[in-house]
Amino acid sequence: MFQRIFLTALIAGTIAGLFTAGVQRIRIIPLIDQAEVYEAGEPHGGDAGADRTEEWQPRAGLERAAYTALADILAGVGFAFLLTGAIALASMRGYVVNAQRGILWGAAGFTIFALAPALGLPPAPPGVEAAELVQRQVWWIATAAATALGLGLIVFPRRLVYRVIGAGVLVLPYVIGAPKAPEMVGKVPAGLVAEFVVASLAAGCMFWLLLGALSGWLFHRLGRA
Repeated sequence: MFQRIFLTALIAGTIAGLFTAGVQRIRIIPLIDQAEVYEAGEPHGGDAGADRTEEWQPRAGLERAAYTALADILAGVGFAFLLTGAIALASMRGYVVNAQRGILWGAAGFTIFALAPALGLPPAPPGVEAAELVQRQVWWIATAAATALGLGLIVFPRRLVYRVIGAGVLVLPYVIGAPKAPEMVGKVPAGLVAEFVVASLAAGCMFWLLLGALSGWLFHRLGRA
C-alpha cells in the first residue's frame, strides 16, 4: 500500500506541479512583475529606506521561472501525498476512486486549501499591504482544517446532525474573522490586484482538478497491477 501511495503521489504531484509552473509562467509571473514595478515606486521616507533589509528574491526571468517550477513540483508532491493518503483511507473502507471520482477529490482539495482561505485572505501580489505573517498562517491553517472537517462531516456521515455540525464548522473561521491588514494605501492598482486574485485561484483550481484526476487514475490503476 505504501509503495502504491508513494508512486501515485510522486508521479501525480510532479506532473501537476509542472503544469502549474507553466500556467504561472504564462499568467501569474507577468502580473507579479507588473506589481513589483509599482512596489518599487513606493517612497520609504528618509533614512528608513536605507536601513530597510531587503528580502532575497529570485531575479525576474529564467531564475524566477526555475525557482517557481521547483516550488510548484515540491508543493505538488506534498499535496499529492495528502490527497493520495485520503484516497487510500477511503479505499480501505470500500470506496473506489478512479479518475472521475478523483476530480471530485481534487475539487475538495481546492476548496480546502485555496478557495476557503481565499475568502478571508485572498492572494495578493507584491506591494499590497497584508496582516502579520504569523497571524495569516494561523488563520490559514485553522480555516483549511475547519473546511476539511466540515466537508468530511457533511459528505461521509449519513446522520443529519453531523451534517449540521459540519456546516457550522465550515462557517466558524469567517465568524471569527481573518486578520486585517494595516490601513495603508499601496500603489498597486485595484484592477491588477483583482486580476491577480482571479488568476491565482484559476491556477489553483486547475492544479487541484488535475492532481485529483491523476491521483485517482494512478491509484486505481496501480491497485489493479
